[in-house]
Amino acid sequence: MSSLHFRFKNNILAKNNKLMNTETEKRSLLLEMIAFSTVDGHLHKREYDFLWLVAQELGIDLAVFHDLFHQEHSTQIIKSEFQRIQQFYRLALIMYCDGILHEKEAKAIQQIAIEMGLNPNATKRVLDLMKNAPNAIIDPTVLLKVFQEQHN
Repeated sequence: MSSLHFRFKNNILAKNNKLMNTETEKRSLLLEMIAFSTVDGHLHKREYDFLWLVAQELGIDLAVFHDLFHQEHSTQIIKSEFQRIQQFYRLALIMYCDGILHEKEAKAIQQIAIEMGLNPNATKRVLDLMKNAPNAIIDPTVLLKVFQEQHN
């Protein structure tokens, strides 16, 4: 857990929560992440640990965090493109954190990205960069640049 904790703590894009305004937004973010982390039918310990790190960054206490695993997820629209990119990146980190890339996860993240209104070419490129990067971590400026290039 220590290397996961270090990587998360040092990745400003993955943990930046200053744009989250309400408790509802924070819970919705975690509910989406929980739903995605179990798309392969299992919640691996590393995925749980990552989710708990995100919950702590968002100021969610342990009791509320555990309760989220028993709630149904309803999609909340993320208005800011930056927040959508940030959420996509968090989901991609979950996808890679257990060391096993499941076909269901790969399909689900592409569908989620489309539903978020993110450019499919940019999301594919980001996922390819993560696949080839050590520990699936990519520099936040590179991540944002990939999405900005698609605007031109």
